[in-house]
Amino acid sequence: MQPDAREPYSFREDRAVPGFDDSRIVVVMDAECALCSRAARRIARLDREDRVRIAPMQGALGRALLEHYGLDADDPASWLMIEDGRAWGSLEGMAMLFPRLHWAYAPARLVWLLPVWLRDWIYARIARNRYAVSGRGDLCALPDPQVQRRLLR
Repeated sequence: MQPDAREPYSFREDRAVPGFDDSRIVVVMDAECALCSRAARRIARLDREDRVRIAPMQGALGRALLEHYGLDADDPASWLMIEDGRAWGSLEGMAMLFPRLHWAYAPARLVWLLPVWLRDWIYARIARNRYAVSGRGDLCALPDPQVQRRLLR
């Protein structure tokens, strides 16, 4: 669940990746997961500086970015955050994103104390059970205008 290590902004040279505004943080997430839909609403609520955009993994951009970084674009457990041209996956991406949005998430940075295999194991358990726990939802169909304007399709 870790993205392939690549040079910053390597996606700019990948013809399969559609052009997009990479001056903002981009999060690629499952648009059909209720847990991800709640995370998108939380991002929209916390991102007061308008720094984050969301690319559904079911869209052309999200799929291309996942594939560029060696992640399975057909696996809804894939989650990717790109900031300053660098990619972070699973818990690392979340632990980097949410503390930037609100100080209350600062303890999430403690995830860096865990070995990578344990971070991936924890994330895989959450991802594998998310439909059973939180159900399905359609991120792109959310009526929330704050979320809609952040979507990159």
